[in-house]
Amino acid sequence: MSLVEFKNLSKNYGTKQALVDVNITFEKGKIYGLLGPNGSGKTTMIKIINDLLQPSGGEILVNGKEPGIESKKIISYLPERTYLNMNMKVSELIQFFKDFYDDFDEEKATKLLEKLKINKTDRLKNMSKGTKEKVQLIMVMSRKAELYILDEPIGGVDPASRDYILDTILTNFNEGASIIICTHLIADIEKILDQVIFINQGKIVLNEDADTIRNKRQTTIDKLFREEFKC
Repeated sequence: MSLVEFKNLSKNYGTKQALVDVNITFEKGKIYGLLGPNGSGKTTMIKIINDLLQPSGGEILVNGKEPGIESKKIISYLPERTYLNMNMKVSELIQFFKDFYDDFDEEKATKLLEKLKINKTDRLKNMSKGTKEKVQLIMVMSRKAELYILDEPIGGVDPASRDYILDTILTNFNEGASIIICTHLIADIEKILDQVIFINQGKIVLNEDADTIRNKRQTTIDKLFREEFKC
């Protein structure tokens, strides 16, 4: 059984079609790159998986069921914009995640915070934008989820920190789980991808194994993206 399945799914905002008859499956145990230009439909897809939006037509199944309370238990979501209370201390944030998610691993979160030398008594509002994003990513990756959805996980961190962030993603997601990553920084993340999905104007225009792109097409995912979506 697929982890996530879109069946002829569409989403309209008034007269604008955000998604058009999307048919795609996300299997277990893979890292997916969901890539496309601004306004292509990436965020709409993510929000529908997370049950934050309802489709206008078609069907979506998460672990064989419609999105809802049960699907939210197995999905760990990192949105592009933070939803955290900036007045919280890190220790309060950990307690919040512990209270809200049964699968939250406090020990893992603590170890990752220590690696970054982030003190649990620090308040989010006193941190740099990049450090806030690292803290939020640590909280998300410290859950024992079946699907991790990461929207621009390295967008706010400096280039020197990106390898650490990618290593954190690779070494801390639940075994057998899948990850969907949305980002514009394709060159930075393409080395960890198993499957590449290009979306444009609400339609899937490519769904291909990452190694096939590199070996058979003899190009990088970043170059292929630039060619596909050049102005």
